[in-house]
Amino acid sequence: MEKNYSINELMACVIARDVEDGDSLQCGANALIQRAGILLGHLHHGPNCRILIGRTYANLYEVPVLQLYDSNTDWRAARWGEYIIPHDESFSFNGGRQIDMFVPGALQVDRFGNSNMIGIGPDVKHLKVRGPGGVGTTPVGAFLGRYNILLNHHDKRTLVEKCDFISGVGFGDGPDFRKRYFLPGGGPRYVITPMCVFDFEETTKRMRLKSVHPGVDVDKVLAATGFEPLVPAKVAHTPEPTAEELDILRRRIDPKGVMRQAA
Repeated sequence: MEKNYSINELMACVIARDVEDGDSLQCGANALIQRAGILLGHLHHGPNCRILIGRTYANLYEVPVLQLYDSNTDWRAARWGEYIIPHDESFSFNGGRQIDMFVPGALQVDRFGNSNMIGIGPDVKHLKVRGPGGVGTTPVGAFLGRYNILLNHHDKRTLVEKCDFISGVGFGDGPDFRKRYFLPGGGPRYVITPMCVFDFEETTKRMRLKSVHPGVDVDKVLAATGFEPLVPAKVAHTPEPTAEELDILRRRIDPKGVMRQAA
């Protein structure tokens, strides 16, 4: 099949396929691939989902054309809202379920799915690269039933043996970590990169190669990864976007073609 989609669109489809009908969904500010993915899941097979967008929760299934806004605080989205939710309650899990699935990014991720959005460098007061901070990823990592991590880059600086700092906890140092520290959430389900999709082996909780994207082979993934992930005997290819998924993405979610800027 001739490649007629961008890697951004493929990664959005991977996110969308993990959306379940009835989910409450949210993504971070300026997270365009994540936003496209949760909207695609909602419009493709999740008519009863609700989306936190513009500080409101809304069901957008009947909205003919959405836009990939620059921020999830864009007030224009409030015209679809069912109600407004205060920002400091977005990631609160004390008063009942607010979100079911989340897709944070990361500066670094290690073999157990721990992630770092604080910064890169040995000293937090003198970082080589400063990140946005933990924001909502800390309670998400601890409490949320399922979440996926999306990486815009796949290299040894991003997929590392050990994170410089941990802002979003995955499986800590192994399979019993979450139980030892009484963390009720399920931990990360997938790590999605421009090369592949990782999941986590059930017993060891180590990162495992689930699928490689079309045109990418296993050796290329391993050469660009800063640790040794588990590799099954047979590695699948990530399913390509369907015609229906691309139609929804391009006609209803991204008519300006922002997602197609990366071929």
